[in-house]
Amino acid sequence: MQNRFKSILKVCGIRNVNFHLLRHTYATVCIENGFDPKTLSELLGHADASITLNRYVHSSMQMKKNYVSRLQLTA
Repeated sequence: MQNRFKSILKVCGIRNVNFHLLRHTYATVCIENGFDPKTLSELLGHADASITLNRYVHSSMQMKKNYVSRLQLTA
């Protein structure tokens, strides 16, 4: 699968991306869409949800904007 992934990246002109990066993207998108951290952790094969949240989930700019807009609506 890694070779196929590299072939697709080459055709698209994308460099400096590895297959493992998709796990980070997947975890972040799942959390943005309301996944339960424990369930996501199990899907990724982690023994503990803290591994998933601390290592694989990243705050996206969209997540930050959504939370800030919630605060502005209540203030």
